[in-house]
Formats: sequence, C-alpha cells, structure tokens
Amino acid sequence: MKIQRRDFIKYVGGLGLSGFIPSISFANAATETRFIFIIQRGAADGLDIINPRFDKDYFTLRGDMALKDDEVTMLDNGFAIHNSLTTIGQLYKDKQATFIHAISTPYRERSHFDAQNILELGSSRAYEFNAGWMNRLMGLLPQNKPTEAIAISETIPAALRGNNKVSSFYPSNIKAPSDDLMVRVASLYENDPLLYNLWLQAQQTSKLANGDDMENAKEIGKITAKLLNAASGPRIAMLETNGWDTHTAQTTRLKNNLKQLDALVAQIKEGLGDNWSNTVVVIATEFGRTAAANGTQGTDHGTASCAMVLGGKVKGGRVIADWSGLSQANLYQNRDVMPTAQMYGLLSGVLGETYGIAPEKVAINLFAAAKPDKIIKGLVI
Repeated sequence: MKIQRRDFIKYVGGLGLSGFIPSISFANAATETRFIFIIQRGAADGLDIINPRFDKDYFTLRGDMALKDDEVTMLDNGFAIHNSLTTIGQLYKDKQATFIHAISTPYRERSHFDAQNILELGSSRAYEFNAGWMNRLMGLLPQNKPTEAIAISETIPAALRGNNKVSSFYPSNIKAPSDDLMVRVASLYENDPLLYNLWLQAQQTSKLANGDDMENAKEIGKITAKLLNAASGPRIAMLETNGWDTHTAQTTRLKNNLKQLDALVAQIKEGLGDNWSNTVVVIATEFGRTAAANGTQGTDHGTASCAMVLGGKVKGGRVIADWSGLSQANLYQNRDVMPTAQMYGLLSGVLGETYGIAPEKVAINLFAAAKPDKIIKGLVI
C-alpha cells in the first residue's frame, strides 16, 4: 500500500525527527462538555509511564534501563507513575485521573502507519473507512447549528476526517523544522541501521539543546484552552504529539517527552479554569513497546501500552489493569505486554458517559467493525 506523504511526515515526527511539537484540531458541538483526545504518535512505552513496580520481571527485562525508586511515585495496586508527570500525578491524587494498562486496539502488527490509522478510524484494519471516529461522533451529538471543525495543524488528522466541514490554521509562532528537509535527510539514512540511529540521536540532542519543544507544548496548551473556552467556540479537540518511538536512548527521550506532555496538560487545565470541571481528556498511543530493552538503550515496537483518562468530570484515583505479568510465558509473542483491555471499549465507555449516550450505542456507531465486547464503564461523572 502506498503511504501518503502527509502520513510519512507524521511518522517521521513519531520517530523524533520533528520533535514533540503538538498540533490541535477542533470540532463544534451543541454541548458545554469539553472532550480532548491526545494521541502519542510513535508508540509510547506504557511500562515506564505507568510502571508495574510489583512485577519483578520488569527489572530483569529492562536491566540498567529499569526505573529507580526515586524516578517514580507510587499509585495504586503496586503501580507507579513516572516522576516527569507531576501535573498528571497530582490529578490522580485529586481523583481526576485514571490509568488503564495493558490496553490496545485490534491491531497486532508493528507498522506505525497502519496502527495510527486504525486508532484514528476506530477500525479493525488499516484504511477500512474514509471517516475517523471523532468525525462520526458528531453524528451522535445534538446539533443546534451545522457542525464545523477547525484543525490547528498543517494537515487534518484521520480521526477528524469525514463529512463534517473542516478548515485549518497553524500558529506562526510555533517553531518547526522543514518537513521536506527532514524527509529528504531521513531517506538517506533509513536503510542503514547504524547511521539511522545516529541520525535519531542527533535530532534528539538538538531538541534537548534548543528547548523549543517545551515552549511549543505550553503555547499549544494555551491555545487549546482559549478556543475551548470561547462562548461560541469548539467543544471537541484532538492534539497530536510526536517523538514517542524510543528505539534508542529511551530514558532521556521519554523523560523529555513526558515533561512536555505534562506541561501541555497543565496549560490546558489552567487555561480552562472553571470549565476544567466539565472536561474529559483521553491520552493514548497506537501500540506499546517491547517488555525487554534492546541493545541500544531503547525498546522496540510492541503491542499493549497504557491510556490515561483525565479531567474534572473523571472518577479518578485508580489504575485499572487485568495484568498478565511479564514472565516469558505471559508475554504476547514472547516479547510484548499482553493486551487485556480494548481501546475501543475504553472510548465507548468514556464517550458514552461523557455525553449521556449508552456506551453500547457508541460502540455500534463508532467502532462496530472492531466489535468491542469489553466496554469500560464508570470512569466519568
């Protein structure tokens, strides 16, 4: 299947070539509830984000890369959260954040292109539909005026593509490298593993040195809150974050990205003010990473990861996990976290409870092709 250039641009961003640099898309809906979906492009490592301290096999598999006690904060049921997530960790303490572990879409291969497409379309296979689940969601909501979406992005993400009108805008003060340059340089190295890893490390070093990504994350958070607060503004947003493909130097790269994600959430919460109490945020990635470290101080493409549900409307303070364990016999294909929770079951439950629609109806209308049968309920007030 031919990969469109716009999808490749997103993918190289997922590899860290374009940095964290979040972008946002908005949709209007006749409701005062705010819903935000944040995608972590590149496959975020759920094991280090929400860490199973109780599972001794984690320490064996990760070796020197295993998080130390002073790098995490304990949560519930023996799980801990990465210390870079200070705001999100406080939301957990305030009963405004719940984490769902060992979760995945129906996808069981290892292509970023296909996995992201499936997550955004709400499908069982890549390119199954022309419309994304967020676009289809609009048809389930009451409409007092024609629905219109605006993408604060150079391209419209697949999750919001569909019959609803979408326009786009990208803030001129957000600093980003030239997409054409990044694609051309990456293409020179992609067939040479050694040079390609050196290229990735060079890009990461550049990001850490210039500090632009943190300011970009904060700025996008402020813009998101401002537009969602507007009296006649949008009530649904999607944010895209990049750089989660940590094949090399994961410890530093993941820490950096988590700090930026946390800053993004902090700015949204602060900017929304009183409207935070009527907000739900879902953070998810296309798939997880291998349970074991690789030979370059990183991890490779996996299967299950973790998802986060945050907001003033969330019944938080919980870690939900049907944990199979990380022993060799319990890993998926002897390498990955075993998937036991369904991403579309989570979204069906959260969206249904957020908008007062039966979660089963959401599942049928948005995710019927994947047939989710494990709907997670009780997460939203």
